[in-house]
Amino acid sequence: MLVQEIDPILSSIYGEALQTIEAGLWQIETAQYRLLVLLSEDQSWLRMMIPIAPAAEAEPFLRLLMENNFDDTGEARYGLHQEALWVVFQQGLETLSRDGFLSAIAQLVRLQEQGLNHCFDQFVDQQVISIIRAAKPQGMSLEMTLQNLDRFYQEGVMGDLDAPAAQRDGTLAAWRERLERLWPLIDAAD
Repeated sequence: MLVQEIDPILSSIYGEALQTIEAGLWQIETAQYRLLVLLSEDQSWLRMMIPIAPAAEAEPFLRLLMENNFDDTGEARYGLHQEALWVVFQQGLETLSRDGFLSAIAQLVRLQEQGLNHCFDQFVDQQVISIIRAAKPQGMSLEMTLQNLDRFYQEGVMGDLDAPAAQRDGTLAAWRERLERLWPLIDAAD
């Protein structure tokens, strides 16, 4: 890809939302995200990045985010910079094609739209798996495990005692859904 191709491609996608900050630095502000596109000083490589969340919000999920860099992010990567979690794509211009450029933008946008939700879901699933791994060797059934969770909520061990009944019921329904989905996948010997 040539440096001269970047501006026309970005213009065709983003139109008026495209801002040229300086030579080799573009910013796109949409209602959903802010995309930065920048060239290295020698213009040999390109970096594109979108902020996802403040670093403090991402901190509980850093391990999962780093693991996702291997499995779920395609050619993009999560990284921390300036107290923010970013999703970043970086590649040498010499080996970057127009299709690769467009694909990278799509990957960044997909990961930005996903935000931390995917990590939160993974984290909750890990917690549910831990509960299953503790319950099954004790001979507990799915229903017994759900009753224990309900009791924990009633006693304030889990959740907020002051939460409205509808909120507690919604939370327990979410636990039930995850337990029912993951229960058959976990062997008592695991």
